[in-house]
Amino acid sequence: MMLRTCRVLYAQAGPPTRGWQPLSFDGGAFHLKGTGELTRALLVLRLCAWPPLVTHGLAFQAWSQRLLGSRLSGTLLRASIYGQFVAGETAEEVRACVQQLQTLSLRPLLAVPTEEEPDSAVKTGEAWYEGNLSAMLRCVDLSRSLPESSGPTGNILMQLKVTALTSTRLCKELTSWVRRPGASLELSPERLAEAMDSGKDLHVSCLSTKQTQHLQASLRRLQRVVQHARAQNVRLLVDAEYTSLNPALSLLVAALALRWNSPREDGPWVWNTYQAYLKDTYERLRQDAEAADRAGLAFGVKLVRGAYLDKERQVAQLQGTKDPTQPDYEATSWSYRRCLELMLTYVSHHSPTCHLMVASHNEESVHQATERMWELGIPLDGPVCFGQLLGMCDHVSLALGQAGYAVYKSIPYGSLEEVIPYLIRRAQENRSVVQGARREWKLLSQELQRRLLGKGLRAPH
Repeated sequence: MMLRTCRVLYAQAGPPTRGWQPLSFDGGAFHLKGTGELTRALLVLRLCAWPPLVTHGLAFQAWSQRLLGSRLSGTLLRASIYGQFVAGETAEEVRACVQQLQTLSLRPLLAVPTEEEPDSAVKTGEAWYEGNLSAMLRCVDLSRSLPESSGPTGNILMQLKVTALTSTRLCKELTSWVRRPGASLELSPERLAEAMDSGKDLHVSCLSTKQTQHLQASLRRLQRVVQHARAQNVRLLVDAEYTSLNPALSLLVAALALRWNSPREDGPWVWNTYQAYLKDTYERLRQDAEAADRAGLAFGVKLVRGAYLDKERQVAQLQGTKDPTQPDYEATSWSYRRCLELMLTYVSHHSPTCHLMVASHNEESVHQATERMWELGIPLDGPVCFGQLLGMCDHVSLALGQAGYAVYKSIPYGSLEEVIPYLIRRAQENRSVVQGARREWKLLSQELQRRLLGKGLRAPH
């Protein structure tokens, strides 16, 4: 079979010559950061773990502006939350942030802070999506212009949010159609890929004329972004979203993959994201990997635990449908381990046409990944990389980077007005991550105590 068990593979390859040594995530790598940075990180992470701030963040922001004025309120935000999680507003500020990360052996994964289709009727319509297209194209150019990290892979990565280029309403309609038994071939990846390439009119019976026109415009926008990214040597990681949208997003990614993930294009240029907290993720991942293999396509995967747990359960309860999520944290962790094992085995058989980002703040998952990479002979700076959010989980990111692994930090950028609502939404979606940063607080506190009290100073590295 294509995906053999890692145990059999390891037995055939024979034991490596040197034993695997687990990385230490005890905060030792914090010596690379300044005291001011550590202090801000501790204060901001503690503040973000306060549930009322996360729940009512937008109201707090509006109240702050009324009480303090826009200038003072903006200054406080830039010195705290914005400064912790955002690269900056201008290209120069982003480059300065990236250069600082590169001194720490970390790499950038730029993200345009675009929310899904707004409720305001003023901002709906093709013009809004065309504006987002321009922002995505500028992000591609900015990603390409950043100083490149030293390393044999040299991958430039960027996040892509599909619902910035096509409406959530259309995605829900496509999802409902795709889920029907014996869904029409009208919406096959092959047909959509052909429409992208040819630019010919689509005729889809399940969509209205207006929806079909919007689908064609959306396909054109997606094609432009990927075409430009390919020309600039930037690989795109498509964000996963809600289960009501994901089948449609996967359909669009599959269409793009047919065109851009062929080995002759040096793919994969379009990666999909898989959320381990969903019950069907392992099977979907296995099927997609085998489908890519049969089609002779390169395969790119970003593996995450998932950010929409509470919302998915609420929607399932309100609609009286089956809960699509894992029952608890332990089941999600088990799912993540299975998916990670599956993909690492696949990478070991199909490198360099298969790439994987282990996007996790979980120390156990990172340990599993590094150990299995060693057992399978996957190079540290090869087709497997790691990803964490800018401003969080630095004790893991820094340790990985210093050990020679490829580590990317997800980096939003833009003005306060653009980014703060985006950050609040992400905090609301990632409550478990934000509130689960207690170990990081402890490590930050210990490092600051050592510096301020002069006790147990670390030896210089």
